[in-house]
This record gives sequence, structure tokens and C-alpha cells, in this order.
Amino acid sequence: MTQFNSYVAIGDSFTEGLNDALPDGTFRGWADRLAEILADGRSDFRYANLAVRGKLLAEIMEEQLPIALDAKPDLVTVCAGGNDIIVPGTDVDHVAAEFEKGIAKLREAGIEVVIFTGPDTKRMSVMSILRRKVGIYNSHLWAIADRHGAKVVDLWAMEPLNDPRAWSDDRLHFTSEGHRRIALRVAEVLGVPTEGDWREPWPENPKSTNWLTLRRSDLEWTKTHLLPWIRRQLRGKSTGDGVLPKRPQLAPITTSTAPTAATAAAPATASTATTLAERAVGHVRIRVTSQGRGTGPRVALCPPRAVSPFSPSRPFW
Repeated sequence: MTQFNSYVAIGDSFTEGLNDALPDGTFRGWADRLAEILADGRSDFRYANLAVRGKLLAEIMEEQLPIALDAKPDLVTVCAGGNDIIVPGTDVDHVAAEFEKGIAKLREAGIEVVIFTGPDTKRMSVMSILRRKVGIYNSHLWAIADRHGAKVVDLWAMEPLNDPRAWSDDRLHFTSEGHRRIALRVAEVLGVPTEGDWREPWPENPKSTNWLTLRRSDLEWTKTHLLPWIRRQLRGKSTGDGVLPKRPQLAPITTSTAPTAATAAAPATASTATTLAERAVGHVRIRVTSQGRGTGPRVALCPPRAVSPFSPSRPFW
């Protein structure tokens, strides 16, 4: 049994679980896997995941943070700001300052907080141009954690994440195995024992790559992922338009095949994947608005006593 009886995850697509896909088309992700480790089969453990793909920092702090504070869980994980800093011209220092305000509120409420550095993009073709901005943001995150007593999961220092098999084809989201290793690392930071080791070496990769193969991959990535993102930018759309959080309030993990710490730590397979399908909204209010002609609806969680304003969304993931 762990010291945590309740856990709320807030953030964007990383925390929602893209691209750790389940057979039904939903996403599991490191946060669901961590919740399974923390619960370890207990019926009294409660978990909420408010994260939605495409959310900017301001949206996360305005829409998700108040709900997390109101729930008063034992643990909150926060990963936010990545969608902001990838936009050209973004002031990384300003993003970090706004991030710190949210962490301060959680810590002042006596909640254990875990935050995440951005991963190292040095070995990722094309995406390596973001390395400097990610590094600067990470420096801020370490300082914020030190000032407020938050724990840090250092994705930058996780050597297994440098393997291409940890990443999906979009070069922004982790594979199921990447998410599994991240969940194990978070548990380690929290001092929770697991049956797996995130440091375990990858099997030998039979695929060989050469310069031509890499360039072809870059072209395919540009066509499939980069150009659609640019079009969304120009139209003011987000991948999160119309998407609801998968677990909008604290509730037990009560699937028919109740997961345990052992299954959460096991390598991802179709047989061990477990859907966390609770969609009850309860007291949480949901607001749907139009962003203007030519754009789709925006869906956002709102705190029970206040309706959050909406900010334009221009994220990549």
C-alpha cells in the first residue's frame, strides 16, 4: 500500500496518454499506468485525469487547476507549457513564470506535486531545433521545484527515451513502451516500489537506418504531421477541439479487470491493456463554445463555482 489514496493528473496530450492506444481507440498513458501502480488493486483509491490534448498552459491553469484544488487529492501531477514553447516567438521565461503560479497554489494547499522536464530532442531529426528552448524551460522547472518543494521527473535524463522506439511517428508523443517506462520513473520518484525497471535496456533493434532512410522519414513526417499543424495554426484550431477529459472527477479504478501494480509495470500488450472508461461528469461543469466562423466547437472543464475564460489554442500536440 502506498501513502497516496487519491491522485489528479492535469496537463495536455502527454498526460492524456497519446499515443498509448487501447483496443477501443482510447488512450491509456503513463498517468493511468501510474494510477494503477498507486492503487495496486485497492477499491478505495481514487483517480482523475483532466488532461486534454492541445491545451496551452493558460487553459490548463484556468480550467483544470481549480478542479484539482477543489478535489484536494493527495497527489497532483502537472505537465504543461510544452504546447506554448514550441510556438515561434514564445517567451519561455513568461511561460515558466505562469507555470510557477499554479505550482505555488497546489503546494500552498498541502498537495504533493510532481512536475516533468521536457525530453532531450538532440537525436530527433528536425525536432532538435527545439532543444535550446526545452533546455531553458527545464532550468526554470528545476528552480520552481526547488522553491516550492515539488518533485521532478527528469525526462531529459531518461536515456531509454533516446531510443526511437520510445516515440510515435509524430515525434511528439510516446509509444506504449515509452509511457510504461515513464510511469515506472514517476513511481520511483515518489518512492513507490514497482516490479519493473525503467532503465531496462531495449532489445537489439534489427532495423538499420542510413542517411537516405532518415531523409525520407523527415519528408513523410513533414507531410503527415508538420503541414497539418501549420494549417491548424492558420485556422486557429486545436487537436483538442471537442475532446472531453477521460476521467473528469475523482473515482475508483473499477474496471472489470482491475489492474494492479504488476500489470501496470508489465510491457504493454493487447492482453494487459485495461481501459479506464469512467466518463461521469458529476459536479464538474462543461462549457461548449464556438470560436467563430470556420472553427469547430471548444469544450472545456469549468470549476463548480466559476466559468473559465477561453484563450486561443495554437498547439502542435
